[in-house]
Amino acid sequence: MSDVVILDTGPLVAWLCRGDRWHRWAADTFRAVAPPLVTCEPVLTEACFLYAREGGDPARLLAAVAAGHLRIGLGLERESAAISALLSKYADAPMSLADACVVRLSELHRECRVLTLDKHFTSYRRLGRAVIPLVSPWSQ
Repeated sequence: MSDVVILDTGPLVAWLCRGDRWHRWAADTFRAVAPPLVTCEPVLTEACFLYAREGGDPARLLAAVAAGHLRIGLGLERESAAISALLSKYADAPMSLADACVVRLSELHRECRVLTLDKHFTSYRRLGRAVIPLVSPWSQ
């Protein structure tokens, strides 16, 4: 994969949690992509919470950021209007803040793929009506 890879919460948690049903898929997929993977703070917040709930150490995620394996690619303050518009557009989905940030990242990085386990991304659109290129177990 030569495009920018944008990382959603699900694959990150699946990769960290060996007991997750998608762990093997996530581990294989992570081996196939070159770092850094681009993500956002809401994704990391969700992942830290979910990983800690499974007994993991959330500091492992921050170490991945510090090591350059994960890159924060979005400033919420700067992108708040665009993110708010996405949350309004998909209020009935419902769309989480993390999902809106991932969609916005896909708008900012036109040559990208979104790594996700969330099937909502099949209905989300970027730049109005453009399909978001996905990497997921059910899109391959």
